Amino acid sequence: MTSTSPTTGPDRWHHYGASSHGRRSISRLHWDWYQRMGPGGELMGDLAGHTVAELGAGAGHQAAYVAAELGTARVTAIDSSAAQHTRSRDFYGDVCGLEFVHSDAAGYLQTHPGSLDVACSIFGALDFSDPQRLFPAAAVPLRPGGTLVFSTLAHYRTGAPPETECRPADIPTRMPDGRPGTMQRWVLGASVWKELLDEHGFDLVDSDTVHDPGPDDGVPVATNLFRARRRGRHPL
Repeated sequence: MTSTSPTTGPDRWHHYGASSHGRRSISRLHWDWYQRMGPGGELMGDLAGHTVAELGAGAGHQAAYVAAELGTARVTAIDSSAAQHTRSRDFYGDVCGLEFVHSDAAGYLQTHPGSLDVACSIFGALDFSDPQRLFPAAAVPLRPGGTLVFSTLAHYRTGAPPETECRPADIPTRMPDGRPGTMQRWVLGASVWKELLDEHGFDLVDSDTVHDPGPDDGVPVATNLFRARRRGRHPL
């Protein structure tokens, strides 16, 4: 299935992953930067019969794995990029129980109250959207006790430390016409993420950091993992 709603501004993900051709499946769910270490699907618990949304699903590889392998009732892959939405639909349009949504994640979540058991983000919308807007939006569709699971950079890829307050940095990207541009990314310290979760109605269940020394041609990258539970009832 495909749902489309308008998004604004140039698509800063237009060129990202454009060199990928054909369907690319994965054999395991990874949360870490290099997609090779740490926990897998078990981080989200037993998903049998549950509804799940991936926030900032990109080309849809993880969402497709969750839908095909983890016994879910429905998985919604949300992405604001038209290019990524098209790639995910082309790659995985035949996966049963997987819905593709072209939308700003916060905007979509706010209009679907009580519809989700689990929401997840793997270097997705929570990296590239203001968490002070996205966390309260995520509380709307999550049923009481629902789970929010996400991974994010523990530090900048340059090795610089994360921010000690909730503020984004401008990082380089390429605009659809090829010109250089920038987009915002939230690289926050673990304590900042924990404070934001508490502020917006989530109880932290557990957190961890996966340290990867990097492949031969890569640099060391640490990934922070968080699993939180929505508390109380959200006023609708």
